[in-house]
Amino acid sequence: MIEFIRYSHSRITDTSLDFSRSMMKEIDWSHRLIGITGSRGTGKTTLMLQHLKKNFGVSESALYLSLDNIYFLKTNLVDIAEDFYNNGGRFLFLDEVHRYPSWSIEIKNIYDTFRDLNIVFSGSSALQIHKAEADLSRRTAIYNLQVMSFREYLALSEGLVFPTYKLNDILQNHQEIASELARKFQPLPMFSKYLQGGTYPFFIESQAKFPERLLSTVHVILETDIPAVEKITYSSIVSLKRILAFIAESVPYKPNISELSRKAGVSRDVLLRLISLLERSGILRLLRQDSSHTGYLTKPEKIYLDNTALLYALSPGKVPEKGTLRETFFASQLTANHNVTIPEEGDFFVNNEILFEIGGKNKTTKQVKHSGHAFIAADDTVTGYRNIVPLWLFGFMY
Repeated sequence: MIEFIRYSHSRITDTSLDFSRSMMKEIDWSHRLIGITGSRGTGKTTLMLQHLKKNFGVSESALYLSLDNIYFLKTNLVDIAEDFYNNGGRFLFLDEVHRYPSWSIEIKNIYDTFRDLNIVFSGSSALQIHKAEADLSRRTAIYNLQVMSFREYLALSEGLVFPTYKLNDILQNHQEIASELARKFQPLPMFSKYLQGGTYPFFIESQAKFPERLLSTVHVILETDIPAVEKITYSSIVSLKRILAFIAESVPYKPNISELSRKAGVSRDVLLRLISLLERSGILRLLRQDSSHTGYLTKPEKIYLDNTALLYALSPGKVPEKGTLRETFFASQLTANHNVTIPEEGDFFVNNEILFEIGGKNKTTKQVKHSGHAFIAADDTVTGYRNIVPLWLFGFMY
């Protein structure tokens, strides 16, 4: 146990508190079992370590463990938790749980056995927590850490701290909000930088090496994270890479299942399952016309990459088409806290009531003129007018 405590204290001590993701304040840390999911690279580990540092320091009542440690191939998590508890431990933080085969059963056993032990665990969004063994899901408060918003990017890169705004506030008061923000920084050049390399917090380590680091992260997801939680063969991993390469060149992609099945060399059912895996691992975003049918066998209406930085990383040397960048950004920011589907008219339908058309500053309302509650999300403009809202402003919702 002493080695685990030393490792935990070392990780906590080395963690910076200069910048924290907005989710830090949204989590109810008093809940006895908390799960934090999210794509690799979004900052789940840092979030946990920052909470530990702020609230416990190097106290032996709190312990951080990463379950991808080779030690966990020869030991039992329940036994470690018992030893920790018997020595006064009351707050157990478990990282990379998807790398530990029986994570859900053992966490349930720990939760049920040690009634005053608080547990926080994190893992890839590929985890099927709501289908976890041992009925763990109903005991757990789940939080999903999204990629960084434009607002968070400004805080980390420039030290500019701004409040968040609800969607309705933006739609009703966008002129005032945009004008006030624009007095503090130049939105358009900063927005362009964010789209290319600001969606993952590790950009701060090296902007020049960011694309390479992101591409490496994608490979780890495909070759390590997904196989850790799904029974998947090497040939299926190869198919995943083929599918991703094809979609990355074609987004936003309206799926032709027969064509994509042929290119990937897999059946329709296998193809849809693999696409679902890419979505749950945070690489793709699947949007449908009807949000009520979300099983993997339901063909999506459109497929996007999860965020704009992936557009650059997966197509090196190629500048993404502007319309694709705009739609990918909008979908990424809105789906964090809202229901987004594909309408028959316009680009996106939000919360089953608000229609959005995405475009440049000269975009007209022609395509949505028949809708009573419609807006234009306009790029390349600092401020808007009436129902024309600056696209960058939607990056201030979390």
